Amino acid sequence: MAELQLKYQTLLPQAFLLPISASFSKGLDRLIEEITERLPEGLPFFNNDQITDLSEREISADLIREAALLHLRDEVPHCIAVRIDEFTERGDSGAYIAATIFVERDSQKGIVIGVGGVMLKKIGSTARQEIESMSGRKIYLELRVKVQKNWRQDHHALATFGLGPIDRK
Repeated sequence: MAELQLKYQTLLPQAFLLPISASFSKGLDRLIEEITERLPEGLPFFNNDQITDLSEREISADLIREAALLHLRDEVPHCIAVRIDEFTERGDSGAYIAATIFVERDSQKGIVIGVGGVMLKKIGSTARQEIESMSGRKIYLELRVKVQKNWRQDHHALATFGLGPIDRK
């Protein structure tokens, strides 16, 4: 090892040599320290008081999807996407949000809605509480469920749901 280091030092006398082993996890902490010290500090991407670059509309869609996954657990694992159809401010009375939950099959739609709409009400109630907690105001949330067959394989659908690049073909 020392012989190899000497060869490198001879070839590149101005270079900083740092022996590491990814296989044995040796020297990696020091490598990170050295890289961090040498990187220039850049300008911040966001203001100090800004905690995310997502809009309230996008966060609301994520919270609705999270509520659906929480209540449905393994029944409809990752076949759910959410589109916010309307997000309207209502002054002092809060905001109105209309959203569509998309699934891939008719059987999944029945699971999301539940007997007598009970599951959809649970999802809506949980999501509404989370959105209200995030926004600090009252929210009227209207949910509907639609089937869009094989949306996870459809580039345009993925882009529509904010899950991929827009397919411009």
